[in-house]
Amino acid sequence: MRKQTIRLRRRSQSSIVAWDNLEEWVGRKVQGFIQSLLEEEVTELIGREKSERRQAVDCLPVYRNGHGKARRLTLGCGTVTVYRPRVRGLEQRFESRVLPMFARRTAEINKLIPQLYLHGLALGDFDLALRGLLGEEAPVSASTVARLKGSWQAEWEAWKKRPLDGLEVLFMWVDGVYVKAGLEKQKAALLVIVGGLSDGRKVILAVEPGYRESTESWSGVLRDLKDSS
Repeated sequence: MRKQTIRLRRRSQSSIVAWDNLEEWVGRKVQGFIQSLLEEEVTELIGREKSERRQAVDCLPVYRNGHGKARRLTLGCGTVTVYRPRVRGLEQRFESRVLPMFARRTAEINKLIPQLYLHGLALGDFDLALRGLLGEEAPVSASTVARLKGSWQAEWEAWKKRPLDGLEVLFMWVDGVYVKAGLEKQKAALLVIVGGLSDGRKVILAVEPGYRESTESWSGVLRDLKDSS
């Protein structure tokens, strides 16, 4: 009886929310909430609770089939581990709305990574910095940042090729912005051109990296802008 009392006392003490264990407690609650959302999604799909039998004989033979492998999901409050339920009997693969197939990070975390990069963190520092912010289990590494950098480059190249012939530009502002980003030891010069349109709007017409604000660099930016308009 005494041993049981001691176990119950220890269990109650571990469940008490205090400042020292607040992060851990919140993490468990978030993890449980996301897992319950995944289970509810499957319940809504097949029309019955877990372990509940089909009501009609002619119902589609759709049923739960356990869970997939553990998935680490990084959110703004840290990294949690969840399990995607598996469903059998569907004509097509079950795609969760809550947790897509290959999702590892929320959109907010994807926005955080380029912000840290622009603040000058080197690739080798990302792993330590992000794990400090998002937890030791965060599925983010230097290779992840390198892949994201490639996708940012592709987005920028696509943006440069957008058509500008429909814009009625009345005047332009040009300036060089110096930023310290990524692995570069010296600040990079970004040559920026902002256009004032006839309807009063201001739009960014060009953003190009350059070697300082030299005549040659600005000439190249203006030639590219002319070709795209």
